Amino acid sequence: MDLFEHQAEQERAHDAPLAYRMRPQTLDDIVGQQDIIGPGTLLRRAI
Repeated sequence: MDLFEHQAEQERAHDAPLAYRMRPQTLDDIVGQQDIIGPGTLLRRAI
């Protein structure tokens, strides 16, 4: 990746809709659902 690609990527991320920017990127970003997606649970192993 060169400097110009990095600049364009940063601008796209900044101009993205709020819902896209706030979306959890990993399962660890989801708060309050440890019974369902916590370490060692069935759903986490399936994913």
